[in-house]
Amino acid sequence: MARNRNKLITLFIGNLSNALVHQILEKATDDAELAHKYDKELLTSLDIAKAYREKINPKTEPLPLQDRTYIKSKVMKQVTAELSLRIAKGYQHIDLSLVEGHIDTLLKELTIV
Repeated sequence: MARNRNKLITLFIGNLSNALVHQILEKATDDAELAHKYDKELLTSLDIAKAYREKINPKTEPLPLQDRTYIKSKVMKQVTAELSLRIAKGYQHIDLSLVEGHIDTLLKELTIV
């Protein structure tokens, strides 16, 4: 187990949240060039999140239930807050109802849930 496990979990949550925000923004835009930039940021953040996931706990071993619920709730809060901020700035076509579905999908992909 890592020495700075809590810090790794915090960094993992930050990168996962950033990836999810850009995934939803990519789906919300009609501009192909902007969607490409969102996709690039999504892939970068997701790769970093995968590296942190591997440092927290080997991928073959599940995380404790307490960590899983903590990670999901923090990611949900951060993504919703960031998207709400973007909506307030004038971003169009952002659907906040997609957040939980995308979170569940990515957490399953990273073997968190």
